[in-house]
Amino acid sequence: MKIVVLCKYVPNAISERRFVEDDFVTDRVGVDGLLSELDEYAVEEAVKIKESGDAQVTVLTMGPPAAADAVRKAMQMGADAGVHVVDDTLRGSDALATSLVLATALKKIGDYDMVMCGMASTDGEMGVVPAMIAERLGIPHVGYLGDMKVDDGQVTGRRDGDAAVEYVSAPLPAVVGVTDQINDPRYPSFKGIMAAKKKPVQTWSLADLGVSADEVGLSAAWTVVETVAKRPPRSHGEVVTDDGSGGARLVEFLAAKQFV
Repeated sequence: MKIVVLCKYVPNAISERRFVEDDFVTDRVGVDGLLSELDEYAVEEAVKIKESGDAQVTVLTMGPPAAADAVRKAMQMGADAGVHVVDDTLRGSDALATSLVLATALKKIGDYDMVMCGMASTDGEMGVVPAMIAERLGIPHVGYLGDMKVDDGQVTGRRDGDAAVEYVSAPLPAVVGVTDQINDPRYPSFKGIMAAKKKPVQTWSLADLGVSADEVGLSAAWTVVETVAKRPPRSHGEVVTDDGSGGARLVEFLAAKQFV
């Protein structure tokens, strides 16, 4: 079985996220970045499938040169190889362009049985790219699985919703999305870190994929950010010393804020 895991390099959640002043795209170069936390669950599940049988796991990412760190982290966790699509023209690409590039890269990789991904990226949080990729490839998409298994040429899984639990299945090849309920991602071991240094990583440009520059980037995006403003600094709250009137003052405060 050949599994391709989609991984995204995202700004670190504990660092200050910001936009580039010239065109207000998310700054992915001047901030610390890492493998999206939700994608770690997809990597872990793919590696578990590999360890339980005969499977090869390839990691696919699209992003700036630093996105190679996301590929390296996934290989340290147990993935066998990596593919990094990097091109200056990709800067500012929206979900539609991203799905086009990744779907084209998957066609170039070829012969995959399953494409795995997390439930959403931790920066954009849209969660629509996997479905778009499946549509472009003409294969099924089953997402938000909290449990799954692969057997007899199909994937089956459980999707936990607010009002119901759904059991879904699809024939392979398929795009499969998993949630953070499916497993506990491993930390890379020293052995895994050393082994990752010898694993192959291919770097592809748009020209390698045959994708036109007119179809990607900020100029092709369906939406753009026109202006941004920093969040105002948090002000200190009011300290109420209870001299017997604390309850009344609390009610007055809540009523003024229309909480009661």
